[in-house]
Amino acid sequence: MSINTDNSAGQTENNSFWSILREAVAGSERDFTTGSIGLAIFLLSVPMILEMFMESVFAIVDIYFVGHLGADSVAIVGLTESMLAIVYAVAIGLSIGATATVARRTGEKDQEGAARTAAHAIYLGVIVSLVMSVVGIVFAPVFLRLLGAEPQVIAEGTTFTRIMLGGNAVIVFLFLLNAIFRGAGDAAIAMRVLFLANLLNIVLAPCFIMGADIFAFLGIGAPQWLIDNWIFPKLGVTGAAIGTTIGRGVGVLFAAYWLFRPGGRITIRKEYWRYDSEIMSSLVKIAAPAVLQFTIATASWSALVRVVAGFGSGAIAGYVIGLRVIMFALLPAIGLSNAAATLVGQNLGAGKPERAEASVWKAAFVNAAVLGAVSLIFLFFSNRIVGFFTDEAEVLAYGTNCLHIVAYGFVFYAFGMVLESSFNGAGDTWTPTYLNLFIFWMFEIPLAYLLAYHFGLGPDGVFWAITVAFSVLAIVSAFLFRRGKWKLKVV
Repeated sequence: MSINTDNSAGQTENNSFWSILREAVAGSERDFTTGSIGLAIFLLSVPMILEMFMESVFAIVDIYFVGHLGADSVAIVGLTESMLAIVYAVAIGLSIGATATVARRTGEKDQEGAARTAAHAIYLGVIVSLVMSVVGIVFAPVFLRLLGAEPQVIAEGTTFTRIMLGGNAVIVFLFLLNAIFRGAGDAAIAMRVLFLANLLNIVLAPCFIMGADIFAFLGIGAPQWLIDNWIFPKLGVTGAAIGTTIGRGVGVLFAAYWLFRPGGRITIRKEYWRYDSEIMSSLVKIAAPAVLQFTIATASWSALVRVVAGFGSGAIAGYVIGLRVIMFALLPAIGLSNAAATLVGQNLGAGKPERAEASVWKAAFVNAAVLGAVSLIFLFFSNRIVGFFTDEAEVLAYGTNCLHIVAYGFVFYAFGMVLESSFNGAGDTWTPTYLNLFIFWMFEIPLAYLLAYHFGLGPDGVFWAITVAFSVLAIVSAFLFRRGKWKLKVV
């Protein structure tokens, strides 16, 4: 099998599928502003999909072990993640600014400008993560109470929440440094970084959660001397926070090594750390609305958790498990969206807006095909899938309904994810911000409340509101994308 590609000289190269796959995983040195669009999407998206797949595997493994601690522990994770959603929003917003600017400079063949932008993005990350750490550590129990946590959940979950919010820097920089690599077209490095971080997460989190009991839980007949000298204490749900933070921290250090190591697509040298107000201003103009954009979107998830919380910890636990499984499918799809964003930024920098647009539509249709197939699996096997994580009847029922209902909109999600990422890749971060504000806060949340309480659908009303809102978002995004104003954005 071979992939037929056109190079920049107009000649034709025949590349075997396996050689292209190896190139994608190892890291490609090709210019993504010339040649086959399909090949460019493949080379960028394969490592990004693998990267996101590893992230989703960790999410599933984590909730699997926490799920066996009971509904309260799952509720702690779910409520904390609704707060971490703000951290993710900030991290993603900063990473969008970094990706858009680094990709534009890369398309212009300005490698020094790309490296200087990366250095200033790191400055922003340090400042923002420090502020969020202080707020999170001080107000963790207050936030849990505001989200409707029951007293026993607050008592048990405060330490977990403080560790996760206080250690937010590992999240911010894992996103930010990988975004720099993606913008430069070095998606393979980002893949390796997240692979290492999540591999450590998968190993460490269960060990800290269960201590020496991990052997009996997994059915492993470990010798008594190993059990007696096992170095990991049994910390319950708090252990999940410790294992996750350590794993991500090591990933950040690994990313920093590759960013400062000479010889890659982008390398930050000592002279690039000199502060430049123009670079910082350009970066902030893109990142600030992107942070607002994802804060609006992710804060809406917190509002939805509050709606679900009115039906008890069982409903929250089912909601959390259902969404974790859904993210298992959606996170790899983000890989295609990130590939489209990189291609948009680099091709606009190279003065090729039509190639940028063609890249987006091709990535969107591939994404729709993939998620359409996944939705069928979820629709037919939702009960069995959720049953893998819990044996509590109430949690199983809510989780199954969540997975089943939200899966109806997967094809729409596929288009919406790629289109919103493409606006951001062009540096047009205000358009998705307005869309998120109107659709999530003025439409989705009121709809969820009405369906859940006024029409008596309970948590199912929230799940239907999610499906309808994301479908509307995809349709409106497609309409605005076709207008083409994003092509004129100056970065």
